Amino acid sequence: MNKSTNGWINGFLGMLIFSGSLPATRLAIMDFDPLFLTVCRAAIAGVLAGILLLVFRQQRPIRNEVLPLILVALCVVVGYPLLTGLALKYVTTAHAIIYVGLLPLSTAIFGVLRGGEHPRPIFWVLSALGSCLVAGFALTNEATSSPIGDGLMLASIIVCGYGYAEGARLSRRLGGWQVISWALVISLPFMLFLSLFNMPHSWSDIDVSSYLSLAYVSLFSMLIGFVFWYRGLAQGGIAAVGQLQLFQPFFGLILSALVLHESIGWPIFIVNSGVVLCVAFAKRYASK
Repeated sequence: MNKSTNGWINGFLGMLIFSGSLPATRLAIMDFDPLFLTVCRAAIAGVLAGILLLVFRQQRPIRNEVLPLILVALCVVVGYPLLTGLALKYVTTAHAIIYVGLLPLSTAIFGVLRGGEHPRPIFWVLSALGSCLVAGFALTNEATSSPIGDGLMLASIIVCGYGYAEGARLSRRLGGWQVISWALVISLPFMLFLSLFNMPHSWSDIDVSSYLSLAYVSLFSMLIGFVFWYRGLAQGGIAAVGQLQLFQPFFGLILSALVLHESIGWPIFIVNSGVVLCVAFAKRYASK
């Protein structure tokens, strides 16, 4: 099996894991404050990441890798989870998941800026068309739209795209699980402090589903998913493998319907089908 195929397999597994992030976050914020959820999930994952680094005796990052790791931490450990958690206070999970359709374009743009990749012009045309379908649906779907929620989701996509590209670039030297582990460890002191400072006043009223959701976003969304995702981006190319995120809304919407009992009317599937078709053709032109 060649490196590119391995990249697509790892990327697909990472995408599947991330598909449960927004539904799990929605469940968790029913009982947890979004800020506490963000810092607590990072603290839990950071402790586990530190243990992994010690057990496998990983060397510390060199000096010029520290700043990029801090930026990765700010984007994917703090920025994206916090922004999406806040957004889900204003929009449904199904509506928020639509914005995930913009992630491939965001990741590809930063892949060019930070990863040195050069997709063909037709790639940008098709990716932009898919992104326009997503944005158009989000702006015209007044029943679930919210200016604040939409703005927060758009900001989260920009932040996440940069974090993915920067992490993938580092993964070529450090390895996929090492990148997210070091990013979590770097942010751990702050996350632990903020977790204690923002701790709920009472734990007895918190539902079991919220605890399970916290466990999912801490273990899978914050750590395990990135192990596969960063490895996939590094092996198969940031712009190319990043297009797998277009399948994430499908899986996320299905989970929202099954777990949260949210309505996912047929227009959502039409929009996502059009986006996936655009990216399916665009991936052929992801590199020169």
